[in-house]
Amino acid sequence: AGLKEDSFNVLDLAEYTKNRPWWRKVFAPSSGSSAEKYNVATQLIIGGVTGWCTGFIFQKVGKLAATAVGGGFFLLQIANHTGYIKVDWKLVERDVNKAKQQLKFHSSGNKMSPEVKSRVDEVIIFLKKNVILTGGFAGGFLLGMAS
Repeated sequence: AGLKEDSFNVLDLAEYTKNRPWWRKVFAPSSGSSAEKYNVATQLIIGGVTGWCTGFIFQKVGKLAATAVGGGFFLLQIANHTGYIKVDWKLVERDVNKAKQQLKFHSSGNKMSPEVKSRVDEVIIFLKKNVILTGGFAGGFLLGMAS
């Protein structure tokens, strides 16, 4: 009785990404400034395409959110007017004023937590090192929002 051994190939993701230089250059945290490894045209193309995709998605989601909020408010007004619901406008006004006070209180401090500050610093450093990529992304984002 001869047993046939099946052989399976194991995919090691760490080795796989090492063999994909563009992936490692762009997304590996230890690679330093990722965009400096590409020429200017490639940086602009990468930034522009990703920016356009992001802008296009933001535009579609923004329209959907605006429609949902506006439609919800419209239905609420119709339901209030026809008598299906009663809105306590004094309570609404009181809650809005309370929310305004809390926003004023939180914004007057202007102190960020150390975790948020370190993340903001990381983003600023990345943007400074990758100015061309960031510029391409910003342009693409605006084009995506406009289309």
